[in-house]
Amino acid sequence: METKETARLRPNSGSQELPRPPAHGKYDLSNKGRQRQGNIIKFGCIGIIVALVLVFGIYSVVLLVSFKKAEAPHFQVKAVQVSKFNVANIFTDEQKVLSTDMVFNMESDNKNRMIGVELGNMVMESNWNEVEAHLGETHVENVVQKSNGVSTLKVSTHGEVEISKKSLKQEDMKLELVLSGDLKFFSGPFKTKAYPFMVTCTDISPLSANAPCSSKLYALGESPPSTRKAKAPPAPQAPRDKSTSKPPVAEEQPPPSPPKDSFPPVKLVIQDKSVILSNGFLAVTIAKPAGYVTGIQHNGIDNILDTVNPEDDRGYWDVVWAPPGTKGTKGNFQRIVAKDFRVILEKPDQIEVSFKLKYDPTVDAKKAAPMEIDQRYIMLQGVSGIYAYGIFERAAWAQFGMPNARLAFKLQRQKYKYMVIADNRQREMPVPEDRMKPRGQELEYPEAVLLVDPIDATLKGEVDDKYQYSMESQDIKVHGWICKDESLGFWQITPSFEFRSGGPNKQFLTSHVGPSTLAMFVSAHYSGEELIPKFQEGEPWNHIYGPIFMYLNNVTKGQDFHLLWDDAKRRMLSEVKSWPYSFPASESFPKANERVNVTGRFFVFDKHVTNEKVPANGSFIGLGPQGEAGSWQRDCKTYQFWTRTDEEGYFNITFVRVGDYDLHGWVNGYIGDFKHKQPVKITVGHNVDLGELVFEPPRDGPTLWEIGIPDRLAREFYIPDPNPKYVNKLYVNHPDRFRQYGLWERYGELYPKDDLVYDVKTSDYKKDWFFAQVTRKIGERYNGTTWQVKFNLDDVVSDGVYKLRLALASATNSDLEVRFNEPKPSPAIFTSGRIGNDNSIARHGIHGLYWLFNIDVKGSNLRKGNNTMFLTQTKGVSPFQGIMYDYIRLEAPATSPK
Repeated sequence: METKETARLRPNSGSQELPRPPAHGKYDLSNKGRQRQGNIIKFGCIGIIVALVLVFGIYSVVLLVSFKKAEAPHFQVKAVQVSKFNVANIFTDEQKVLSTDMVFNMESDNKNRMIGVELGNMVMESNWNEVEAHLGETHVENVVQKSNGVSTLKVSTHGEVEISKKSLKQEDMKLELVLSGDLKFFSGPFKTKAYPFMVTCTDISPLSANAPCSSKLYALGESPPSTRKAKAPPAPQAPRDKSTSKPPVAEEQPPPSPPKDSFPPVKLVIQDKSVILSNGFLAVTIAKPAGYVTGIQHNGIDNILDTVNPEDDRGYWDVVWAPPGTKGTKGNFQRIVAKDFRVILEKPDQIEVSFKLKYDPTVDAKKAAPMEIDQRYIMLQGVSGIYAYGIFERAAWAQFGMPNARLAFKLQRQKYKYMVIADNRQREMPVPEDRMKPRGQELEYPEAVLLVDPIDATLKGEVDDKYQYSMESQDIKVHGWICKDESLGFWQITPSFEFRSGGPNKQFLTSHVGPSTLAMFVSAHYSGEELIPKFQEGEPWNHIYGPIFMYLNNVTKGQDFHLLWDDAKRRMLSEVKSWPYSFPASESFPKANERVNVTGRFFVFDKHVTNEKVPANGSFIGLGPQGEAGSWQRDCKTYQFWTRTDEEGYFNITFVRVGDYDLHGWVNGYIGDFKHKQPVKITVGHNVDLGELVFEPPRDGPTLWEIGIPDRLAREFYIPDPNPKYVNKLYVNHPDRFRQYGLWERYGELYPKDDLVYDVKTSDYKKDWFFAQVTRKIGERYNGTTWQVKFNLDDVVSDGVYKLRLALASATNSDLEVRFNEPKPSPAIFTSGRIGNDNSIARHGIHGLYWLFNIDVKGSNLRKGNNTMFLTQTKGVSPFQGIMYDYIRLEAPATSPK
């Protein structure tokens, strides 16, 4: 065959012969090097191919062996620990609920590393005294730790088994329980494989800490056998004489609670202007594409929302946003009206829908908040309620602030009249018309109204103010309304406050006249401008608020309507156990296996109180923004995760999102804020044990005298009775007596001419220290006030430096000046400057933001014998200005403790 090379060398003449080979059969050796080089390349390529084939073959064998080994991972259940096992009444005496909390610890060698539980087919079945019972709410905590060649998986569950038994004895309470599902392992170099498993426990009893359990791991493709006990066939019956015999009496047995899949599937109906989600318990109608909830059908009522209001004022998201240059906490109100509707997930057991408001800077600039808001609603099969969460996100857009963000629901005003926010904070409420003229009279603070002629005459003469029903974030878990006539309840349940601004003791509105129920996420209430998230030009941000749960329940007419509240609290506990939820479809919401726990032990050491560190019992400790100590209480852009220490100071901060945090804390009984010296980095799959942490609160020398209790509250001080004209009957003889209207006016009545004088030796702060240093009205003007603190010193170190610790629980447009022994106009040794705008005095709060001032006092400012400290709040414009003190202490000059 002619090659390109021979063709190139061939002469153009077709008749010329090819050159003959050399004589004697020998080739021309002038091209010998070129031929040898070609042979080397040829054989080298062949060698490489052979080597690759051999390597691939060996590697395949290794993979096959690894896969075979991974087919049967080692698996063992070490123990099942029962942390709680009790019986509680529910609705009737005969119907009981068995509540269980159990922890399964499962181990595998790290050759077959276990990475988690496949939650999708987790099943728990139980039997009560050989009678089938349905285990209701189940929460699985998926935490895997790898150490010393062993992978340990912790699975915690919480369940409630409904039973019917007239008499129950502690020793008879034994539960048989089966946990089955899939364990996920690394299968050698391949991807993870999920192996079916089953754990069977018998005789789970409150009398033992551990229950005997057996475990088995099944091969791929196998399924654990069903543990449902078959019913015995009915016994044959002889014919009976209808004229003489009585009908057979059926043996009393509790009807089993139906499993989830026995309820109707969730349905989605999409119409031109609305979307309807229903599951047999309720039907929720949402405007399309706007996203506001226009109706909720429940228990035979076509719409439990307030149909007097327009459709966009029944269930809706809104924000207040502040363009650059806006002063204080003001801004533009914007109800979120979406433009884009999508079905995120549609299955028989779950539907999730999205209503998204997009932002176009070329069109929406100066008209709307420069961010996008995705309103999500979720309905589950067999669940009497609907979940909601909002995804707030912004790109590199314009500068703005957001003083307020919330989700609100307004109910039928003629049906829902009984409000509940706590066991000791519930009452019959006015209707909106009662707050309007002439039935209502607006008081000095516009949200407060005196009920002059309410429709319900029993409310006449009371004050209604939405701020009287505020709560701290850590306590806002369930609140809502009861329709007594129909025996219905509507509850808002918040299983976590990690997404709210301001930390655990930030105060928010809850439910109030409307009847309204609010989910507050961002608010300047009880804080002022300092807690407004402000975004700079080009600053991106995203945050998920929620999910929260709107729970609807009912009891049989004639039953005590308080049972609705009892049931709502149980449901709240169940939702808290289920946090973080496993069902939200957003990838921005991390599930349990994408979060970790942070543990440690917290001590406090005050060298002038004790010679050794002591456990910080019941202290707050949490992960928050990176910054200075105490910066967490002014954080409004990030997530925070808090807990309380136990009696020995141990803490476990659960389900923390990935990120970089500072560990913050404070201890009741001590001033100041704790911050761990090292930041805490959270990554998936790595729990963090911080070991022992010691907080040394601010202290220079021994205490000379002190006033109050360092707990960040003014609760321990004197709180007067309200003016009889302005009483809310709920707070008469109530622990929260500070929530009465107009208490600031009582100061001027108690001290009409001279201000408060307190003697540290003879006075009692519970009786003699007014809870707030407010202004006094003289004529038509409000004036600042000066309080005196008298104390005696046996000796004075003239060249020493004393330390005054001033801890404030609240400040509103105040300027605090401190003097010793020389009243104004002598120069102050300390002035705070203008501080605070939390308005806690007017809004019936016992604290706002916490302030701590550590003031040096020269010995030359003090005297041997009698001394007087003057505390002057100089500002005087309104009755709502003032300071709430938390704690005051004077320390001697620094010395070495004995």
